[in-house]
Amino acid sequence: MAEKKALITGITGQDGSYLAELLLEKGYEVYGMHRRASVQRFERLDAVAGRVHLIEGDLTDQSSLDDAVRTIQPDEVYNLAAQSFVPVSWSQPILTGDVTGLGVTRLLEAVRRFKKDARFYQASSSEMYGKVRHIPQTEETPFHPRSPYGASKAYGHYITVNYRESYGIFACSGILFNHESPRRGIEFVTRKITDAVARIKLGKADELRLGNLDARRDWGFAGDYVEAMWLMLQAKEPDDYVIATGQTHTVREFVELAFGAAGLDWQKHVVIDPKFIRPAEVDILIGSPAKALEKLGWKPRVNFPQLVKMMVESGIKEHENA
Repeated sequence: MAEKKALITGITGQDGSYLAELLLEKGYEVYGMHRRASVQRFERLDAVAGRVHLIEGDLTDQSSLDDAVRTIQPDEVYNLAAQSFVPVSWSQPILTGDVTGLGVTRLLEAVRRFKKDARFYQASSSEMYGKVRHIPQTEETPFHPRSPYGASKAYGHYITVNYRESYGIFACSGILFNHESPRRGIEFVTRKITDAVARIKLGKADELRLGNLDARRDWGFAGDYVEAMWLMLQAKEPDDYVIATGQTHTVREFVELAFGAAGLDWQKHVVIDPKFIRPAEVDILIGSPAKALEKLGWKPRVNFPQLVKMMVESGIKEHENA
């Protein structure tokens, strides 16, 4: 039997790189789409260098998506590309809507027209819940997004449902709660914290400026979460799933563990800065992964303290070699 072909948009991101590794291990031929940029950044793909086919494309450009799907004829399509940083969505709301929302429609259109039997995965987000109605959040919890990013993701989520119901496309959405790793972008609070801890430990910095330490999140390991994406596309029927740990922690807890992992006292280095507090804060996000466990047999392997320690140790190693 010929090996399966997978197309991953956003392959240069945290999730894309872990998913590429997983699919290669499973014998897939992997194609990764990335945007044309003056400075190309492929460091997250070091582990798979030369083993994935990289193509240029953009979720705002229909012709590039059409060409990719028509040419590759993928068995599975994973849409991980997005303008994915919540604070930027406030300063660039129209771009965020175009990429993170309408971009999903463009990719689904390409699949519908050129490879209708492909299985499609949409990266939905816990930010769609926003001002939460139920704790914990499940697949049935109503959405009330509190940012242009969350609103754009909600559109992408519902358009995926529409293409599944209207055209019979095997389309799934994974409502992923926060998932982190040493490959997380430096603009995200977890990586910002662990990177600062590493620099403070090595004498390269002295303080870390943060906003709301009481915000609570459900944090898991990205390497575990990409396995859930793959499992969704192997199921008999397409469906939507919450992917989470079912446990919640504050930013303060993350800070304490991160500084503790480096043998430091966080209170000597952390400064609260109002400029890092969101216009509309999402207070508590905690997901129930019960359906994913029951239907897919998925559960997270890396726990919260292990995740924080992994990120701190990786940060120290990176700065030692810099």
